[in-house]
Amino acid sequence: MKNIKSSKQRNLWFERFMAIAAAVNLSLVLFDLSYVPWRDFYLRKLPQITKIYDQTKGIESHRDTKSYLKTVDALEEQVRQTGLQSPQVNSRLIQISRLSSEMIDSNPFAGANKSGTLEKIKQRMRSHIRKESAKQSFATFWSQPYLSQNGWLEEMNFFNKSIRPLIASNYYRQIGENGDFIDKFWIIDLPFVILFGVELLGRTFLLRRQHPGFSWLEAVLWRWYDLFLLIPFWRGLRIIPVLIRLDQARLLNLHPVRKQINQGIVANFAEELTEIVVVRVINQVQGSIRRGELTSWLSQKENLRPYIDINNVNEVEAIAGLLVKTIVYRVLPDIQPAIVAILRHNIETVFDQVPVYRNLQNLPGVGHAQTQLSEQLATQITTNLYKTLVSAVEDPVGAKLTSQLVQSFSDALGSEIKEKHVLSEIQSLLFDFLEEIKLNYVQRLSQEDIDQIIEQTRQLRTQVSVPVVVDKGATLPKIRQG
Repeated sequence: MKNIKSSKQRNLWFERFMAIAAAVNLSLVLFDLSYVPWRDFYLRKLPQITKIYDQTKGIESHRDTKSYLKTVDALEEQVRQTGLQSPQVNSRLIQISRLSSEMIDSNPFAGANKSGTLEKIKQRMRSHIRKESAKQSFATFWSQPYLSQNGWLEEMNFFNKSIRPLIASNYYRQIGENGDFIDKFWIIDLPFVILFGVELLGRTFLLRRQHPGFSWLEAVLWRWYDLFLLIPFWRGLRIIPVLIRLDQARLLNLHPVRKQINQGIVANFAEELTEIVVVRVINQVQGSIRRGELTSWLSQKENLRPYIDINNVNEVEAIAGLLVKTIVYRVLPDIQPAIVAILRHNIETVFDQVPVYRNLQNLPGVGHAQTQLSEQLATQITTNLYKTLVSAVEDPVGAKLTSQLVQSFSDALGSEIKEKHVLSEIQSLLFDFLEEIKLNYVQRLSQEDIDQIIEQTRQLRTQVSVPVVVDKGATLPKIRQG
């Protein structure tokens, strides 16, 4: 027992190590996928990372914008050496003004898909100088009179805070011989791919030893989700094996998520499945009607296929006998007053139709006697009829005669139904009736509250999970035949 527990503990630690390795690999993948779109953010917040990771993506500073910023740095150094009003500074200002105009015309930001950054630069400079033309705004900004009048330090602070970061964010990305951008992330990803490949190979080998009937392909597909860790494209799909591994290693509980996913799948497919199943059953019944199996089913004599009897009981006769007993012992006593009332009304109607009796009603006391007579007759007839039915049910001979009556009725019905015109009409009506069911009721079945059905299913599973002791010697009660 200790060895088994120790082995499980080692397996759990191995699973956790591999799950953490997969999570680290996924983190690197997500960082790589986000690097180019979010490079401006990384450049502002983590500039040291951009210096290192730019090489992985083949990114380098753009030649034009880099030269522009170097010229501005040279201007600042010249101002510190000779002052703002020196001819050397004026020459630098004219050069930067010209580079600004060229930057607007050539748009060096387009190669990095950052034309919006150039528009932001132009808008900020127009707003600062308060002119409609971006070129005129730059020309004004890089002039000795403007910088002298508005203050050299204040204007350079504006440039370094609002304009320089935008210009510095521009870059040039190298293109390889295949025409795609250079991307060396595979060098970082390769050790993880080798690790997960060796692991998958080992798991496949052990699985084939445990299940000799498995082929190599079946063993590999047993952990199909691990294949996402090996393919060099669609790396974002590695989130699937990472989540599964974290759940298996008990580092993340995904049971509620799986539960919701399963319910969502059931809710999506339950409606279609309901329609398919019900329509399929109705189509099979319609097919049986077309093949002429209706007559064989009614008569149970000439079946197209052998009829399978599972209990040696004629269910039609048994049901008929059960219905007769229920009607005689339960239904008729409850409706006897209503039957008496109907008979009394009919008897009174008959008396009223006799001319002699109508004349006698004019005599004193005859009307009241007629009412009593009608009620007595109705009660007597109902009582005698009920006794007769009870005697017929309880009498063995009567039961036999009743059974013969049911059998004769079935035979006669089957014989008459076999008549071509009757059978054809019944089949046509049944076929149309089933078609109406599909159109009117199947859609209602499919539109039931799926969430309510799922909740009822969950309750049933909860009840089934409670252990129940069953006496194996007990037998089901048999229906007593009359």
